[in-house]
Amino acid sequence: MSDKMNLQKRPAFHGSDIEQIARCYGIPKETIIRFGANVNPLGLSASLREKLAANLDVITRYPDRDYKSLRKVIAEYCHSDMNYVVTGNGSTELISLLISQRNARHALVIGPTYSEYERELSLTGGRISNYYLKESEDFRLDMDDLSKSLERGVDFLILCNPNNPTSSALNQEELKAVLDECRRQNIFVMIDETYVEFAPSIEEITAMPLVPDYDNLMVIRGVSKFFAAPGLRLGYGITSNQEFLTTLKKHQNPWSLNSIGACAGELMLQETGYISETRRLIASERERCLRTLKDFRYAKTYPSYGNFILVKIRKEELDSFMIFEHAIRQGLMIRDCSSFAGLPGEYIRFCIMKPEDNTRLLGCLGELLA
Repeated sequence: MSDKMNLQKRPAFHGSDIEQIARCYGIPKETIIRFGANVNPLGLSASLREKLAANLDVITRYPDRDYKSLRKVIAEYCHSDMNYVVTGNGSTELISLLISQRNARHALVIGPTYSEYERELSLTGGRISNYYLKESEDFRLDMDDLSKSLERGVDFLILCNPNNPTSSALNQEELKAVLDECRRQNIFVMIDETYVEFAPSIEEITAMPLVPDYDNLMVIRGVSKFFAAPGLRLGYGITSNQEFLTTLKKHQNPWSLNSIGACAGELMLQETGYISETRRLIASERERCLRTLKDFRYAKTYPSYGNFILVKIRKEELDSFMIFEHAIRQGLMIRDCSSFAGLPGEYIRFCIMKPEDNTRLLGCLGELLA
């Protein structure tokens, strides 16, 4: 569209670029509601904060090198075997380790998705291809079509489930189909489940129950989003491939997770009240937001399995950056999705916050899209 802003001149803000955004628009960062970060709006659990404060002396000791107690809690939380579990300095470290140790000749990334996968893959020197989900199919995976791409010498597949930024997800039967096809073609699969705990039904879409049956699989999770602890840097991976797990641990720095992270991990994964409250809030508000947006003439939404919603803009004279600026000037920071490769058109993404904040944002978006 000739009258639209040149995309090359748009500032590219990440969901966590709060300081840069605050400087750019002259808004105190403390007043900005962060709809772009996809973090649990409840913040850190109050009881977890108290328990951590009472356990600060753990920093006077090295953590257990094998993190046995933490791995046991993670295994119980995921209904898995602790011998399948590895912990790390955030899911980012484990993704980096996994990618470097697989050292893929030809990796296929299902997108549009998180750009960090490709950044890590680029460091290994192998070939990288993308398989983009189609907007016309509500970003649902076409297994027959994917199989054709897998047959082109692929030896490593990456998918995010639920996917960021589309919030779409594969169910367990679909995941089995992917894993079966990949096993047939000797392809290792990494599934990033960063957002799975926000899903309407975790059991419907998680790959955790499939881990014992597929040694070509590793599932990655972290606590940054669901437990509102991005600064803690705690991630974990689960795989039944013991040979690969041994190799991965051999190349991991010792004590990569600090004592506070290990202690917090044990505590937070057992916070059943906080977990239930979060899931109730997200489910209720996600449904309300989708219902409201459905009545907007110039917005299209898609089935959402994460704690965020992707919106396609259907008004000719509007683009995603215009809506981003309209919102940020009201202290509401959403994500302009123009930087996501494989997402043609104009899209915004926002995460579910507290009801009063969501109401403000819906009103703001309605001024342009209703």
